[in-house]
Amino acid sequence: MSTLIEKIWFEQHPAGLLLKPLLWPLSKLFGIISRRRRQQYQCGEKAAYRAPAPVVVVGNITAGGNGKTPVVVWLVEQLQAKGLKPGVVSRGYGGKAPYYPFTVSAETSTTEAGDEPVLIHRRTGAPVVVSPKRAEAVRHLLEQDVDVIITDDGLQHYALERDIEIVVIDGQRRFGNEQLIPMGPLRESCERLTEVDFLICNGGQPQQGEAPMQLQPSALINLQTGERRQAAELTDVVAMAGIGHPPRFFNTLSLLGVTPVVCQPFADHQAFSEQELKQLAEQGRHLVMTEKDAVKCQTFAQPNWWYLPVDAVLPAPEAEAIINRIIEVKEEYGSSSA
Repeated sequence: MSTLIEKIWFEQHPAGLLLKPLLWPLSKLFGIISRRRRQQYQCGEKAAYRAPAPVVVVGNITAGGNGKTPVVVWLVEQLQAKGLKPGVVSRGYGGKAPYYPFTVSAETSTTEAGDEPVLIHRRTGAPVVVSPKRAEAVRHLLEQDVDVIITDDGLQHYALERDIEIVVIDGQRRFGNEQLIPMGPLRESCERLTEVDFLICNGGQPQQGEAPMQLQPSALINLQTGERRQAAELTDVVAMAGIGHPPRFFNTLSLLGVTPVVCQPFADHQAFSEQELKQLAEQGRHLVMTEKDAVKCQTFAQPNWWYLPVDAVLPAPEAEAIINRIIEVKEEYGSSSA
């Protein structure tokens, strides 16, 4: 996402007024098309796939990163702790698999499956299947003895029916100017939020009906050795982030007592070359990145490269409400996904 677009969407940049005659009609057209498409699935004009197991969608109504992947990881780990067998489906954005549906394994590269599916599988060990057509991914996943399907993104993928919808909101940027793409960041209007089951507010000040969530960082992990060190122990840090909103990562480092000598943002899902990151790292003593970046450069990591894992943390009442609802739906389906 370009800096100018972000400023128009979230910071009321004057260019937004200049471009309004172009963006406003396109935004209206986008809204008409997206609403019509959803109506076609709702009325049965287009067929949607109903899986024989609960489907939980973790998505958002805005373009860009909101913290969905940490929520997916959290859900998987919570359900695993309850004795369930969750699996994850993803579009696999940023990857190009040799075929679809494609099952992620320990050897899968991010160029095949995308960074988020690889990260989710490595963190949780849960089955993860990627496909541009999520229904195909679900069918494939059901062959792997799972009893709950979690979709990483896909709120607007109405070709797949769902039982529970969870929307993750960026608590700092919220919904920007509340306009539809391309005039604003919205994939759907804010009215859509009244229809979902749970709202999770990532940072910032949650509003009524939103479960507060924080991304809790742990110790830095060395990409080569797995050594763990506290962030404040490192000096002359070069920070990089190829996520939806890089400043969130840089702010986290600041809260941990780290003042990077360089903060280098990259586009979300961007592929990295070994040479460009080596040159970047030479500007300091240590290169620190997000876990999502780390899965993309594990094969050529250097001894002074580190990543910062983060975990989604929700208050117990809100967390229990979400997990208990998923378990209730699963019981309605019965004990088997077959």
